Amino acid sequence: MSPRRIDLAANLAALAAGALLSLMVHLNGELARQGGALFSSWMAHGTGTVAALLVIPLWWKAIQPSDAPRQAIPLWAYFGGFAGAVTVIMTSTAVNSSLALSGTLALGLAGQIVFSLAADRWGLFGIAKRRLRLGDAVALALIIAGSALVIWGSL
Repeated sequence: MSPRRIDLAANLAALAAGALLSLMVHLNGELARQGGALFSSWMAHGTGTVAALLVIPLWWKAIQPSDAPRQAIPLWAYFGGFAGAVTVIMTSTAVNSSLALSGTLALGLAGQIVFSLAADRWGLFGIAKRRLRLGDAVALALIIAGSALVIWGSL
């Protein structure tokens, strides 16, 4: 098996996305604290829609879409917005609990890893199937242990 090539741009983009996710959870939590979790989700997705409408024309010109034929988009792919709305409601509630921002994100990361490993294992939602390795279980255990330290480490 050949070693994986490290894509610096992709790694930096993922790191930046994680930082933005933290900021987003905090800001949505503040909206929820003032107006409720459902209000937070409505505001987040409303401003996201406006931002997308402003950014998409610029992005479209910059990337020039390929002329390659496109496959039909599976119906389930459109439910990402539903998952996003529910995620905002749940994180907006959790961040305003004793978990605070760090605990909410720690458990959120654990949930993401559990789902991602299941998706890889069973090829959910069109993802290529991948055999899970011992390193995956070790990584999950370390993430769960780290989450526990973040949440209960100061007790």
